[in-house]
Amino acid sequence: MERKNAWLDYTEKDEKEIERTAKDYRYFLNVGKTERECVEELVKQAEEAGYVSLEKKAASGEKIQAGDKIYAVGMKKIMALFHIGQEPLENGMNILGAHIDSPRLDVKQNPLYEDTDLAYLDTHYYGGVKKYQWVALPLAIHGVIVKKDGETVKVTVGEDEEDPVVYITDLLIHLAGKQMAKKASEVIEGENLDILIGSRPLKDVEDDNKKEAVKANILNILKEKYGVEEEDFLSAELEIVPAGKARDCGLDRSMVAGYGQDDRVCAYTSFLAMLEMDTPKRTSCCLLTDKEEIGSVGATGMQSRFFENTVAELLEGMDSYSGLALRRALSRSCMLSSDVSAGYDPAYGEFFEKKNSAYLGRGIVLNKFTGARGKSGSNDANAEYVAKVRKIFDDNHVAFQTAELGKVDVGGGGTIAYIAALYGMEVIDSGVAVLSMHSPWEVTSKADIYEAKKAYKAFLQDA
Repeated sequence: MERKNAWLDYTEKDEKEIERTAKDYRYFLNVGKTERECVEELVKQAEEAGYVSLEKKAASGEKIQAGDKIYAVGMKKIMALFHIGQEPLENGMNILGAHIDSPRLDVKQNPLYEDTDLAYLDTHYYGGVKKYQWVALPLAIHGVIVKKDGETVKVTVGEDEEDPVVYITDLLIHLAGKQMAKKASEVIEGENLDILIGSRPLKDVEDDNKKEAVKANILNILKEKYGVEEEDFLSAELEIVPAGKARDCGLDRSMVAGYGQDDRVCAYTSFLAMLEMDTPKRTSCCLLTDKEEIGSVGATGMQSRFFENTVAELLEGMDSYSGLALRRALSRSCMLSSDVSAGYDPAYGEFFEKKNSAYLGRGIVLNKFTGARGKSGSNDANAEYVAKVRKIFDDNHVAFQTAELGKVDVGGGGTIAYIAALYGMEVIDSGVAVLSMHSPWEVTSKADIYEAKKAYKAFLQDA
């Protein structure tokens, strides 16, 4: 049951739409390199498309009704959008669920130090990373510093052409005999992922601080540019990400290379599908979560009550809230857990099972189950639901394929699907195939990005 390459059937009109979608997507990758930045940009675009915040809607005193477009945000890192349908919310929703966090390096709370005339920031890696991939690259700093008085200072360094970048050093090959003999997981230790941020000492420094004159100069720069002190690192969230813009990839420009495509490629196409919806029969929802890369924990992860509480507020705004109505609304919903899949890479073909692999350019990927080895930690979608989704995609001329995450005993992974399924709703993983997943620069096919948007729109309309 080999699937055909989607490019073979595209018309000139399709190809123009593919390029437009890819251009918008690259822009989103560039401005949304952290979960906070993703939420900020998507709120802006949602409001331009007529969405209003749940708080604003509640304050207006107006009853929530069919056709309303509403969004809710939690702690600036998780958000949900709803296009209220004609049917009662108690009948369930059609939900697209993706995540907007990505593997990165987080700056520690007591990070700044100097060693032999070089200043560094200490980091703690976030999510599943190959640590050796993060050295000897131009890196950028994104995030916020919150002062004790409540003022929030936004920080972005390394993206503008005139900005400096930061950097993690590696051992020169001439001295790396012992290093090269280590296992890949040990070539670079986590505690060695320290960010080089300066080497110029402050000239006018007191004798007691001369041994840390470079650090003093960095603190002076932070004070002048951002008005912050060293103590303010205690309440900062600074993320180290690859510097630079997402780019077309390949001489044929058929792919996109960029940071954070797991899972922003599914998050953004899900968002676009919401914007293109007319008033649906069943309420449409796009849920974009944080913390998936570390188990969907915390107040902004899928395991939190954010989504459940938001649906309760919607029901209240419709004058139809009850505990039973909330349970029905959730259990009668259908979800596509919009998360990426491992693209088949012929350079590493021995780790894949070719009949059940995802291929770039062959459309959106359905993963009936994920998990590890014996499907550990997986949501395993019902056959009836798989058939329903298949029909929706075929009826709407969506190119799709099915896959597993590599060979059975090689490894595995998880998504938010199993958490949503705890409500009793039908869920299946459905996303875009990615090459070099979790690396600083990942690769996707423009055709798959386009088919994902088509698939998500079709699901919202017809599920």
